[in-house]
Amino acid sequence: MTTLSRPDAARNASPYLYGTEVAAITEVLESGHYGHTAVTETFERQVADFLGVPEVVAISSGTAALHAALVAAGVSAGDEVLVPSMTFCASVQAVLSAGAEPRFVDIDPATMCTTPDLVQEALTERTTAVMPVLFGGRAIDLAPIADLLDRRGIAVVEDAAHAFGSHDRDGLPVGAAGHLTCFSFGPIKNLTCGQGGAVVPRSPVEADRLRTLRLLGMVESAADRAASTTYQVTGAGFRYPLSALNAAIGTAQLAHFGEAATVRRTLWRTYRDALAGLPGVELVDVDVEHSVPHLCVVTVPDRDRVWAEMREAGIGVGVHYPPNHLQPAFARWTRPLPATEHLAEQILTLPFHQHLTEDDVHRTAAALRQALTTGDAR
Repeated sequence: MTTLSRPDAARNASPYLYGTEVAAITEVLESGHYGHTAVTETFERQVADFLGVPEVVAISSGTAALHAALVAAGVSAGDEVLVPSMTFCASVQAVLSAGAEPRFVDIDPATMCTTPDLVQEALTERTTAVMPVLFGGRAIDLAPIADLLDRRGIAVVEDAAHAFGSHDRDGLPVGAAGHLTCFSFGPIKNLTCGQGGAVVPRSPVEADRLRTLRLLGMVESAADRAASTTYQVTGAGFRYPLSALNAAIGTAQLAHFGEAATVRRTLWRTYRDALAGLPGVELVDVDVEHSVPHLCVVTVPDRDRVWAEMREAGIGVGVHYPPNHLQPAFARWTRPLPATEHLAEQILTLPFHQHLTEDDVHRTAAALRQALTTGDAR
């Protein structure tokens, strides 16, 4: 039997398992039912209870969650959705999959999140939805423009892929503020299902709409279809169910989420202390007192050289993210975004996962200091 080594600072991100996931998967495998089952519905109820919301609709991925949420909100061809350019391209592809067009918005350099003012400035007559991206796990407060958005019938579809377990400054969990909130439970997220996602609906009607959308437009559940000679397809739909296998992993993970939150906050604070005083280095603020951090991002001078030298030193640094408004696929929607474009040349993502030790953090900080010193000597 091969003994796997502990993932360390050579990995930018890595799943963390608690040891109960294998038994949970085995139980599902032995049941012979791998699709959407009662195991999926148990996971949905437990996530809803964790967030303090009436309902959660489990979806096959975070990207699928965004797409389904936009469709459920009525977004369609001819509409515009405001979305930060500083996000994974999945956010933009979800907008396009709904038939709409992205209108890119800028970000606050200190948080890498958009703001109410930036959203308001970007609104047009065709804006149907706003997709704030909760970068690094930080909650975004759009309350200053909530009345404006409500008057204009503009939905807020939160991309909370980074932010499961985070809270706003009033202590309200992300997902409980009355928006359509979308989570990702992908391989390296704060909570993983292996692959998966979820949408927090705004009403029971919207929850039913999402459940129909995720199962190819069929009204009946899998159990109801098995007990009948027919079923009804009432409209368009997608193949977006969360399998029982993935839900079993998520349920096992959720039981340990308090540990995950503590470790991630401690790790981020350790980085904050280790990086203090490094010349030219700024740590992007995730509001760690309220968030469960998903990333640790800094801005550095001469980023590409620093990135290359740290990789050469065995440190798994990354870049989150290349801006979308400069991507070839999205070129027709390009508009000037000064803060995004400036930060895109400076951001560096440090290794951040629950396997890391304090020594790993200090090793990473030392490698960063060395890379900065090398640059100063040239």
